Amino acid sequence: MTTQVIVLNGGSSSGKSGIVRCLQAVLPDPWLAAAIDSLVDAMPASLRSTDAGIEFAADGGVHVGAEFLRLEAAWKEGVAAMARAGAGVIVDDVFLGGPESQERWRKALGGLDVLWVGVRCETAVAEGRGVARGDRAPGMAASQAEVVHRGVVYDVEVDTTHAESLDCARIIAAHVKGPTSRTRPRPAVSDPA
Repeated sequence: MTTQVIVLNGGSSSGKSGIVRCLQAVLPDPWLAAAIDSLVDAMPASLRSTDAGIEFAADGGVHVGAEFLRLEAAWKEGVAAMARAGAGVIVDDVFLGGPESQERWRKALGGLDVLWVGVRCETAVAEGRGVARGDRAPGMAASQAEVVHRGVVYDVEVDTTHAESLDCARIIAAHVKGPTSRTRPRPAVSDPA
């Protein structure tokens, strides 16, 4: 079986995005990136300030509502469809619901070969990165650092506290199964004559 999807789970500012970029550079074939932050950015602004959507509390807490979960489920099905169509996909997510979040992914990715990756980082380091980014509420990294991993089962884990993204990507890439070229469906070709 060939790995079709790589799911990275870790708290805010744990280094997932850097690892995704490095994985895209070290894996022999092109892989698409699908980040939860992109989903949030794609949602209307009205869903970023209501209990039906996603709310970012001043203390760094994140709360999601029913409308967010509905759109997130559709996004996950879209990610799975891309993988089923032959694209390798690297998911960058934050399992706020721990094992329940992983189970929702398992359901969407049913039948696909998935590599589950835990991305850890010491809280103080992640908090410092969040401050440096300037787009994260103080306390977000601390509130997510451990809770996103509780009860989640991984194939491989990396820790970015003292390791560079490229080193972590190489560790993950060593666990990717399959041939050096992905099997992609061939497009239908019509005869113009």
